[in-house]
Amino acid sequence: MGRYARRPKRLGQNFLINRAVAVAEAEHAEGKHVLEIGPGRGMLTRELCRRARRVVAVELDNDLFRELKANMRESNLRLVNSDFLDASGSELELGETDIVISNIPYSISSKVIDFLLEHRLQAVLCLQKEFVEHMTARAGTRGYSRLSVMFQLCFSYTRLMRVSRGSFRPIPKVDSEVIYAKPKGRCVSGEEKGVINAIMQHKKKTVRNAILDSHLYFRGMGCDPEALAELVSDKEARVFKLEPERVLALARELIKGCNGASAPARG
Repeated sequence: MGRYARRPKRLGQNFLINRAVAVAEAEHAEGKHVLEIGPGRGMLTRELCRRARRVVAVELDNDLFRELKANMRESNLRLVNSDFLDASGSELELGETDIVISNIPYSISSKVIDFLLEHRLQAVLCLQKEFVEHMTARAGTRGYSRLSVMFQLCFSYTRLMRVSRGSFRPIPKVDSEVIYAKPKGRCVSGEEKGVINAIMQHKKKTVRNAILDSHLYFRGMGCDPEALAELVSDKEARVFKLEPERVLALARELIKGCNGASAPARG
């Protein structure tokens, strides 16, 4: 335990020390080209290299990168010292990537999910348990959110295992969970994502009131929110009770409705 206490926690990372968890995650890497985000001190990286055809591990922290570079000599490992969001697709070898397997720093969980959505990559991720509960929350429940809708529209998933907080150093305040996510193959457009985000910000309200309360967004689209609110079906339904597929259908209905509900001219 002492060697993990010598340095402060970096960039929101809690380093995995439970090898059994790393082995379980790495089972999904057999013969594959793997992208690992935030390898930290390499507990998972070593297990991935034992099973994967190729591992690209992207570490932002300069000190951790140098530590990994000095300690790891696996021939099928490529270490990249970069922010994964800023690195190029060729640098990350996204064209060859079969799967992302990572113990994600809690602070970048949402960014990683958006990255997976953009590139349609399957993944095995260890995330904060509460975050996983939001991703998988069902319509009508308290945790149901924009994240729930987008994740469930675009991925099928399996919750694989719970990981106790004692499996990390420094010990976090919460437990974690490993989840497997596989893209469904659908494409949600940027315009649809924007409308879903606007509506879900007012999820406790009726569809009609959510549209009216998102008036700045819809006026920015060139629409009259009041006219638009009268066009849609289910206008009296509570937004958070709509299943993900229905939220997407509503977004498409609103986008289509904008063509016939343009914002009034201003003098």
